[in-house]
This record gives sequence, C-alpha cells and structure tokens, in this order.
Amino acid sequence: MIGTRLSKLTQLSRTGVSLVRLPPGKESFVYHAHHCEEEWAYVLAGRGIAEIDGKEHEVGPGDFMGFATPSVAHQIRNPFDAELVYLMGGESREVEIADFPRHNRRVVRRGSVVEVYPLDAGKPFGPLNDGRAA
Repeated sequence: MIGTRLSKLTQLSRTGVSLVRLPPGKESFVYHAHHCEEEWAYVLAGRGIAEIDGKEHEVGPGDFMGFATPSVAHQIRNPFDAELVYLMGGESREVEIADFPRHNRRVVRRGSVVEVYPLDAGKPFGPLNDGRAA
C-alpha cells in the first residue's frame, strides 16, 4: 500500500484522510475491526475486493464503504492487474481499540502508547454468577 496522508499535510488533527494506491496483488491492511474510531473508504479508480464481516464484495469507482463503531471486521485487497486508488479516512481519537480476529490480537492505543494483547486474554469484570466479586 502506498499512501499519502492528506490530513497531516493540511494539519488536520481530529480526522484522518489518506489517498491510497494499492498495487496489484496487495492488501490495504490486516483484516480488522475498530471499537472507537469510525473509518470509511471511497474508490476513485481500479477494482478491488472488500471483505466485510467475512463476505467478499467487488468494488470499483464510486463505491463507498463506511464502518461505524463498533465496526465489523474489514479489509480491501487488489487481486486485479491494475492499481486500485481510493480515499480512506476516519476519526483520530486519543484512544483506539482494534481487533485482528485472524491473528487473535487486540491492539489498544492511548496517544502514542500501543499495547498488543491476545483476544482471549480478557477477564470478566463485575460480579460472578454466584454473587462474589470478580
């Protein structure tokens, strides 16, 4: 993926916008889902496959995808012969939590601090079924 962070070039701090050029045979990012930050993509040129919640959809110029939080897992890849070009954007919050289900990982970002955990490492918080505190 080759991207230009347009929002940084214009000093936007609360939203992110990037122009992405995805060469043939490449994927945008690892299949993932967001808990805090909404994300979107708008295809300008070429074709790609958007995998959204386990289902594949061919996308092309004029197609828009939006991922409200908590989002379903998603990814864009380019199995075709020509470059895929799209705008991608979303929120830029102080805290973000993203799950990577195929890698069994959760990423927690607080400012510039990034921590990675196994998805199954979470423990329940609150009363146990028998009334005792956890």
